Amino acid sequence: MAARRIFSHPLSPLAKRTAVAVAAILIVMGVGIIGMKLLSPGWSWLNSFYFMAMLGTAEGPPTIPPTFWGQIFAGVMSFVSIGTLITAAGIIFGPALGYLFEKGKHFAQEEVKKAETEKVRKS
Repeated sequence: MAARRIFSHPLSPLAKRTAVAVAAILIVMGVGIIGMKLLSPGWSWLNSFYFMAMLGTAEGPPTIPPTFWGQIFAGVMSFVSIGTLITAAGIIFGPALGYLFEKGKHFAQEEVKKAETEKVRKS
């Protein structure tokens, strides 16, 4: 019964949520890679990809873009890409984590009731 509730959640099915999250990540990374390639003269596509991968995972890229607008774009993309990754994780795992939270809350409430019952019996 419990597993059925997870899979009948309004945000189910898991594959659809995952596809939406991955699509959002690919769009943001694609915009970032193209933007870094255009705003950073001399950078290859591989350098732009590596830069965005480091930026998006909050690792921090080893180099900074050579132009002013490249640096501004990188700053904006750092917020957008990290935010997208966090949101994607929430979209994919949110319903399952919410279910586990509710189960844990219910378990804790039952334990409190047991402890109160024991306390009353001992009195």
